[in-house]
Amino acid sequence: MNTLRFKDQVVVVTGASAGLGRAIVREFAKEGANIALLARGEDGLNAAVKEVEALGGKAKAYPTDVGDPDQVESAAAAIERDFGTIDVWINNAMNSVFGPFKEIEMQDYKRVVEVTYLGQVYGTKAALKRMLPKNNGTIILIGSALAYRGIPLQSAYCGAKHGIHGFFESLRAELIHDQSNIKLSMVQMPAMNTTQFGFVKSYLPNKPKPMGKIFQPEFAARTIVHVALHHDREFYVGYPTIKTILGNKIVPGFLDEYLAKTGYQGQQTDEPKDPHRDNNLYHPLPGDHGARGPFNAEATDFSPRFWMTTHKLITAGSLALLAAGVGLLFAKK
Repeated sequence: MNTLRFKDQVVVVTGASAGLGRAIVREFAKEGANIALLARGEDGLNAAVKEVEALGGKAKAYPTDVGDPDQVESAAAAIERDFGTIDVWINNAMNSVFGPFKEIEMQDYKRVVEVTYLGQVYGTKAALKRMLPKNNGTIILIGSALAYRGIPLQSAYCGAKHGIHGFFESLRAELIHDQSNIKLSMVQMPAMNTTQFGFVKSYLPNKPKPMGKIFQPEFAARTIVHVALHHDREFYVGYPTIKTILGNKIVPGFLDEYLAKTGYQGQQTDEPKDPHRDNNLYHPLPGDHGARGPFNAEATDFSPRFWMTTHKLITAGSLALLAAGVGLLFAKK
């Protein structure tokens, strides 16, 4: 029988109503956590609460716009009253705008920064306010390969993710200086098959899509559980994330040219967008949208690197046997 690794712990997830956040809620529910769900979409929040309860956990929804610091603080205070404590806070909420910078309206740009960057700052502030007095707790920031490498048509989102990474490094150094026991981690995500591509505001002629290799949100959610358990400083999810980050360190100019050629077509399907489609930039879309987007046929739920990370003894043993076999082969020669 598997041990419930977060039994009776209180986990806060922002952006919990859909996409990656919804998958994160499900994974922590399987681990026995009691979960506080923050998002704007009440239909998705209520459905997520029922999923947690069906798995034997306790959950409560807190309709919140994370771009408003007062709403985030009010939600945190209510969570503390309802659950008594906050053990893990996961800053997942995001939104984005697809389009060339020259065409994006500045109020749209501002909104992306408020949610995707400042929403994580506000969440971290609210979590620290409750964790510092007890000198214990875990905060996870959700980043992206795009926290290191910007791509065309997503300048607002990429700028926000870059900002989160700088904030993460600054705050982590401050916590170390204070000899704090609070654990701060950042997880850099790959392209995922989430609901955002049906929600996002887009200035593009065709429907938006993830660029490159696509992972299912459930896979990414499992890495969040791993990081919450092991407190990795920073975790790169999937080989494409590693390749993107390292590639940008080595040949950033080449990637500028490469993405200029591939980044426009690579982020659009062949289907024209519906000119009447609504988006969730300023208000939630009604309904329960779940975790996955429309790209199931292209998405994977497995990464060899993550498997090796979470099965270290088997990996070490296999590598040792391989090395011994190679050694014997050369010895015979």
